[in-house]
Amino acid sequence: MFTGIVTDMGEVKDLEQRGDLRARIGTSYDTRTIDIGASIACDGVCLTVVALGDDWFDVEISAETVCKTNLDLWQTGRRLNLERALKVGDELGGHIVSGHVDGVAEITALRDEGDSTRFTFRAPKTLARFIAPKGSVALNGTSLTVNEVDGDSFGINIIPHTKEVTTWGTARVGDRVNLEIDTLARYVARLQDSL
Repeated sequence: MFTGIVTDMGEVKDLEQRGDLRARIGTSYDTRTIDIGASIACDGVCLTVVALGDDWFDVEISAETVCKTNLDLWQTGRRLNLERALKVGDELGGHIVSGHVDGVAEITALRDEGDSTRFTFRAPKTLARFIAPKGSVALNGTSLTVNEVDGDSFGINIIPHTKEVTTWGTARVGDRVNLEIDTLARYVARLQDSL
């Protein structure tokens, strides 16, 4: 489990297609405190650490994960939002995030609003019904609050701090981003469907 509060910007150092895709991620985390088998959210995707170095960790990524996320866009040098798994007693500053990406949304518009930037996204139609104004979503692993919803489009404001400490400062129209809907919204919708 994660909170959607990004704690490092990593970088894809190497990609190797074996039976699965293996990626080496550069990090400023103290890798002496990371165990083999630990979960780290990489752009919102929960991945398992399989090897460690002084300033990097390796993960293996199944074809299913590549298919359901934007990991097909990963290339050497790409910056990633990173978050280590939540520990009991940690502050829950965002919302409960599983790291199980539901689909990919696309940035359709950007505009400055004061010092913040208003992003508009288009979600897959099958997921749009789970997104509600003032609800939470995780986009590329970042816990964000939805401002408005219009069909399969929704808007988010990104403040300057978030743009500085995550990859949102370099996001552009047309970018595909990993979308995880709020777990509570999923269960409420499921309950309503069963009534």
